[in-house]
Amino acid sequence: MPEVLSLIKELAVFEKEPDAVKLTNDELIRDGFKENPEFVCLVAEMDNKIVGMALAYKRYSTWTGKVLHLEDLIVKRESRGMQIGTKLLDEIVKYGYNTGVKRISWEVLDWNQPAIEFYNKKGAKIKEDWRVVHLDKKAINKYISKL
Repeated sequence: MPEVLSLIKELAVFEKEPDAVKLTNDELIRDGFKENPEFVCLVAEMDNKIVGMALAYKRYSTWTGKVLHLEDLIVKRESRGMQIGTKLLDEIVKYGYNTGVKRISWEVLDWNQPAIEFYNKKGAKIKEDWRVVHLDKKAINKYISKL
């Protein structure tokens, strides 16, 4: 998992939030390898080195039922253009199909044009009218303190 965490940190830098990753290697191991793991993580290797990963977890939609949420699909900068992202997405879609999900969803930043073009080419529908809403740890604590 150290290589996976390194990819996550690389993505944070790319997404202009270099200090945003608070997750630790121990948390990844604990949450990903317990009896009922919190996520599935697929990795892509070249020359015995991890060059990409896709991390997803199950959700439930009140409209459609079982959903797979693709949290991150990351390919190292120097390994892009080699179909690694396509192969990782292919495997995530197969995993979702085989587990019976009705939808696979994820987010993409509005300025990440290469990713938007990639997802559009794959047949994904980018919902321009939906906004992502987050309560971070600090906001959760503040919310709870007012209850």
